[in-house]
Amino acid sequence: MSTIKRYAAISFAAALGVSALAACGGKSAGDRQTDGDGPKTVTLVSHDSFSVSDSVLKEFTKQTGYTVKVLKSGDAGAALNQEILTKGSPRGDVFFGVDNTLLSRALDNGLFTPYEAKGLAGIPADLQLDKGEHRVTPVDTGDICVNYDKKYFADKKLAPPQSLDDLTKPAYKNLLVTENAATSSPGLGFLLATAGKYGDDGWQGYWQKLKDNGVKVVDGWEQAYNEEFSGSAGGKKAKADRPLVVSYASSPPVEVLYAQPRPAEAPTGVLTGTCFRQIEFAGLLGGAKNEAGGKALLDFLVGAEFQQDMPLKMFVNPAVKDTKLPEAYAKFGAKVDKPVTVDPKKIAENREKWVKTWSSLVNK
Repeated sequence: MSTIKRYAAISFAAALGVSALAACGGKSAGDRQTDGDGPKTVTLVSHDSFSVSDSVLKEFTKQTGYTVKVLKSGDAGAALNQEILTKGSPRGDVFFGVDNTLLSRALDNGLFTPYEAKGLAGIPADLQLDKGEHRVTPVDTGDICVNYDKKYFADKKLAPPQSLDDLTKPAYKNLLVTENAATSSPGLGFLLATAGKYGDDGWQGYWQKLKDNGVKVVDGWEQAYNEEFSGSAGGKKAKADRPLVVSYASSPPVEVLYAQPRPAEAPTGVLTGTCFRQIEFAGLLGGAKNEAGGKALLDFLVGAEFQQDMPLKMFVNPAVKDTKLPEAYAKFGAKVDKPVTVDPKKIAENREKWVKTWSSLVNK
């Protein structure tokens, strides 16, 4: 969500640049198909992990007459930076992918035109972080959590840790790998989980304990999960030796759905007491060339077709309450009832300081 680059199944397939995902001709994202009534193409700017079924976008075209084009622009931070640089003359009509770790930056730069999307009433109030002004619309959530290798703990007859506190205990020494908070979305999310849990006066001491307990820090998610984590398919091939990794609550369904043959149970589990919640938003860009199409697209993003499609395309949870989840996602994914959250304004005020302090602490 966000700076989200969730899984190899997504990020390897995502190509930097323009992707025409609806049934339309071979025009670039900058083109505008028109008839006598105005633009017929609406452009969605997003991060590389955005994914949606062709049939869903065709349904949008059928309902509205607008064809969607998607402009992918790196991770969410890079995509947001480009929109800030082109403020007032945006590259598209709607931006999808700013999350609660970056939200204040987007709002402070005045990127979005307020719009109250149809269907917003179905989204829980705690996800509507800009409820008063409706500059952004919540679309999905995802939980950054420590995952564990079930076989490792069963073989060792060792109970998996249950909380952030447990990760500092001697029984779990040299077992955890996490990502660099300065270069990785899940790494930053894990840092925010500790800041939210232990506060300004306690998170640094917690990280000193993790360091003393042998936590390993690598640059990004793909290295941590696919090379260092013993529970992943990639980790097994690499003979990885870390049975705990910072990943997502929806990682276990990926291990099942992409395995050949498909296992009856996920080989990995989620420590739901370690999670930080990301909320991902979309907004109508100020100066959009197709404002009417952008509003229609925002309505569609919180509509049933798109919300039901997301879990197995981007491995995130629908923002709209009571959306029916795909069977495999519901069965193998973890439900997180009490994730750590941090106010976006506090994140904006402290993110750079926290990351700088974290880097000096962990890397010294």
